[in-house]
Amino acid sequence: MSGRGKTVRLTMAQALVRHLANQFIMIDGEKTRLCGGGFAIFGHGNVTCLGEALYNHRTELPLWRGQNEQSMAMAAIAYAKQKLRQRFMFTTASAGPGTTNMLTAAGIAHTNRLPLLMLAGDAFQTRLPDPVLQQVEHFGDPSLSVNDAFKSVSRYWDRITHPAQIIQSLPAAINTMLDPADCGPAFLGLPQDTQGWAYDYPLAFFEERVHRIRRQTPDQEEIAAAAEMLTAAERPVIIAGGGVQYSKATTELATFAEKHNIPVVETIAGRANLLFEHPLNCGPVGVTGSNSANQLAEKADVILAVGTRLQDFTTGSWTAFDQEARIIGLNVGRHDASKHLSLPVVGDAKLSLRLLSAALGDHAASSSWSGFAADERAAWNHYVDENIRPGNRPMSYAQVIGVVNELCDPRDRVVAAAGGLPAEVTANWRTKSLGTVDVEFGFSCMGYEISGGWGARIAQQEDEPERETIIFTGDGSYLMLNSDIYSSVLSGKKLIVVVCDNGGFAVINKLQNNTGNVSFNNLIKDCNLAVEPFAVDFEAHARAMGANAETVESIAALKEAFERAKTSDRTYVISLKVDAFEGWTQEGHTWWETGIPAVTDRKEIDAARKDSEESRRKQRQGV
Repeated sequence: MSGRGKTVRLTMAQALVRHLANQFIMIDGEKTRLCGGGFAIFGHGNVTCLGEALYNHRTELPLWRGQNEQSMAMAAIAYAKQKLRQRFMFTTASAGPGTTNMLTAAGIAHTNRLPLLMLAGDAFQTRLPDPVLQQVEHFGDPSLSVNDAFKSVSRYWDRITHPAQIIQSLPAAINTMLDPADCGPAFLGLPQDTQGWAYDYPLAFFEERVHRIRRQTPDQEEIAAAAEMLTAAERPVIIAGGGVQYSKATTELATFAEKHNIPVVETIAGRANLLFEHPLNCGPVGVTGSNSANQLAEKADVILAVGTRLQDFTTGSWTAFDQEARIIGLNVGRHDASKHLSLPVVGDAKLSLRLLSAALGDHAASSSWSGFAADERAAWNHYVDENIRPGNRPMSYAQVIGVVNELCDPRDRVVAAAGGLPAEVTANWRTKSLGTVDVEFGFSCMGYEISGGWGARIAQQEDEPERETIIFTGDGSYLMLNSDIYSSVLSGKKLIVVVCDNGGFAVINKLQNNTGNVSFNNLIKDCNLAVEPFAVDFEAHARAMGANAETVESIAALKEAFERAKTSDRTYVISLKVDAFEGWTQEGHTWWETGIPAVTDRKEIDAARKDSEESRRKQRQGV
């Protein structure tokens, strides 16, 4: 029976959770709950009211308790990635430091255009008990709290000062998270008293609602202009970004490339848009790219950028392309479609690629151009063959990646982030199955790996419980945030974690050295120490959190350990040492702009600055 005109008296927290539990979405013709549940650490700011409401809906919205608010939000982000932004999870924190812990994760979600619902406690709206525990006082603005810090990293932000406000605000937050163009994190500040205040809510607010992701049709004139530009192109190339996967347009991408004979290069977020074996897959582009993709990008006269925000690692700080090359920005977001005076095609990737293909008719790029691309692809594949070969140099990231790539199931999911591993995974991983790679490099957040793996595993077990979630992490990221090994064991969400120990923040040490600086404060041995440097026993540490673990000292031993990890009934951590100096992938990099001192006493820094200024000559000036 319809609830129109009728009301029910609930607290604001009860109404929020009840509404959230009654939201559904159609995915491939099947109705499923929109919110996959949430993560919570309770404190005085959220346990008594929001906690009570969540308990009453614990079946519809399963709740997971993490060990840190930042890592819980990261897990929710990885869940949304695995679900291609069609479903999301919430995370709730108490107040004060619990809330501010989520700021970093909000930055990840905002940068990567991912849905994340944050529900955070706040100071009392009446202000009668002020100042309360964990309240930051602003003498000139008593309405200001630490929650206001989230405005810069939220797509939607609100503070609920009256229980009626969620009738408007909660649906607006949900609609923001589901909008393909404006997708990002939504933040709701929940004052502790307001959570418990009652209101006569209309029953209609709690009726089941079924959502659908909007697919925006592009403007026909924009399609026609893009088709005209591509028809005139002699050396076109497609840059495929993460938006291709969120649009579920991988089939359309492959069909478009094949019909029109256009080589494809992938961004970091767009890894696994095409299978490795696809003849037009010419590798990753940019700073952490491949010689093949970067050769194509440099020689291309027209670049069709599909579902990418064209960040600096993709564009080589805008030196990867010829100054005269023209760009077509095919993107559901107007802002991304128009970067660097691109010809915009604003629309859904799946629909837009189909319409653009129809507008091109039977037009195909020249066989000489695709032949050049094939030769470059073959040369790069030969380089990777040698790069991942055991014994070619001291034990390296690339060798480790090659072994795992060889032994994993095609549908296993790979998670990496920040440090040196994103470049190494991007360059050396060979995609066996579409959509199976998550390299968090939009916000480049160290510590995402294990927490993100936990969230990805929760999502993965809903769809493909027999597959593995494999995490590559360095020792630096592991030490930064590892407590969700414990979470994964407690929750029965098995992970395989490969810890590559190179003695500190080795990739930043490499950048430090490459810009003429002396090694300082990056490798453990170069830090301010009171004792001799020593390696962490990652095996013992992981075992202390309930995981199975072992340490290996060779690539052959890694192979055997990985096979044991696959048969383990719980999270399995494999620790090994890799080289911090000679073990890097040396090929495939474009220039990347970093700040270098204009005045220095070191001739090495001065030389690096001059090299950088020479490279900057190729930089596009916004056009």
